[in-house]
Amino acid sequence: MSVINRHDFQQAARHFRSGRLSLSDFTSKVFGATSAAERRCDEKKGGYVLPARGDDSHKGDFGRVLAVGGSVGMAGAIALTAQAAMRTGSGLVRVITPSEVQATVGAFSPCLMVVPAESVNGCFASTAQAMIDQHAEWSNVVALGPGMGRSEPGQALVRQLYEERVQPMVLDADGLNNLADAKLDWSAHRGPRILTPHAGEFQRLVGETFRDRSRLEARAVQFAEDHQLTLILKGSRSLVTDGRQKSHNKSGNSGMATAGTGDVLTGIVASLLGQGLSCLDAADTGCYLHGLAGDIAAKQLGKASMIATDLLDALPQSLQTLENAN
Repeated sequence: MSVINRHDFQQAARHFRSGRLSLSDFTSKVFGATSAAERRCDEKKGGYVLPARGDDSHKGDFGRVLAVGGSVGMAGAIALTAQAAMRTGSGLVRVITPSEVQATVGAFSPCLMVVPAESVNGCFASTAQAMIDQHAEWSNVVALGPGMGRSEPGQALVRQLYEERVQPMVLDADGLNNLADAKLDWSAHRGPRILTPHAGEFQRLVGETFRDRSRLEARAVQFAEDHQLTLILKGSRSLVTDGRQKSHNKSGNSGMATAGTGDVLTGIVASLLGQGLSCLDAADTGCYLHGLAGDIAAKQLGKASMIATDLLDALPQSLQTLENAN
């Protein structure tokens, strides 16, 4: 009789769109329940992974990223995400943003396809759902949340995408905040999910407060395990975990503590997912590339002067450095 491990089982279950099937549901009944504290969580071993790029490739081979976000006053957030995806190697990046800010988002780069969505008070309207679903069908991966604001239509929109889309999805910022406001079941998803909260956002997600980083990280590992997702707990030496394995990022510096750098990370991770990396590898490698770009920018500009667009400028060198190291 052949045996598969938990990770392979869950990946197969997601492929067949079960979304809710869990090996723990079976093992707890047969062998007895196991507490979160007793579960083993190995430190992730091995190096960072970059997608292959054949010389005879075309843009369709490197992933189609759909970035959903932005609002009046926050157009730059989703533009940073989309540009980061392009800089990390995505062949096609499409942005859906409220109609009032379409021109603003498009002005950041002529390489982006920017689609206007129906809106209310500068944020997504509930009537935008059908159009976003249509464009999501085109994509290999969805980056959801940067700059979208918090609203009741936003809660409904994000919830439906989170629960129903089978594509891999990276959620950040107001994507997470809207889901927390909607009080959804985080296990209710049909495809791979990567959440990228900072400490404050994560505590909002779980409705608990932690003063100790080690306890916060232990809760993050448990959360990822319980809900069958990958989580990046951002901060100094960000934690990356899928509940079974974990790692701490070794790159980055305090100059990255500035508005917009998290939006850049979302685009990097989404790009790597769209190019075929697993959730854990995309999160792990994405965090390293992101921090390395910050280290490159800090050497050139100094930590105090860094802004998020400096990471975009440093991403090519960050990728080249990792390619050469491999």
